[in-house]
Amino acid sequence: MSEPQFNEPVDDSDSLEQVPNAEFVQLFTKSQRRLFLFILSQVNNVTDAEEILQDTNVVIWSKFRQFQLGTSFFAWSGKIATYEILKYREKKRAGRLLLSDEFISRVAADAIEMSDELEKRREALSECLRLLKADDRELIQARYASGENGLKVAERLGRPTNSVYQSIGRIRKVLFDCVTRRLTATARAT
Repeated sequence: MSEPQFNEPVDDSDSLEQVPNAEFVQLFTKSQRRLFLFILSQVNNVTDAEEILQDTNVVIWSKFRQFQLGTSFFAWSGKIATYEILKYREKKRAGRLLLSDEFISRVAADAIEMSDELEKRREALSECLRLLKADDRELIQARYASGENGLKVAERLGRPTNSVYQSIGRIRKVLFDCVTRRLTATARAT
């Protein structure tokens, strides 16, 4: 059998079935952050979550033909991630894990069920943060930065601690009201 020449057409119809379409690739890419956070919420270790995400991605990629376009990609990939989390737990089972596999499966199912709502809330919060006055946004970002608390922020700003806590409370109320309004408006529009 001769090697195909570069100018000869090659029958690659079988290989085309092995390649996900552009919509699948877009859904896959868009889901990575959510999927990582979903996994991290159940293993509470960044390194392990990254490893489980990689294992999950390998399975997702190998099963791409089983995904039905038009259904929830996150629900489908979240179930795959749940199985990978359970496999991880089985490997790590050295008497240290206190939660049962049934409990983890139930939490995972609930998280998948709530994921769309939580994503809408996250998007609304992001928009509401963008709408804050610059000083308020900077104060909130400083307070909720990793390892920070109100006392540290107050010291750095040279403000009384009580004043910083009052400002943060006021800003949180503004954000809560803004998110609530946005979610209500979105619910009415649909």
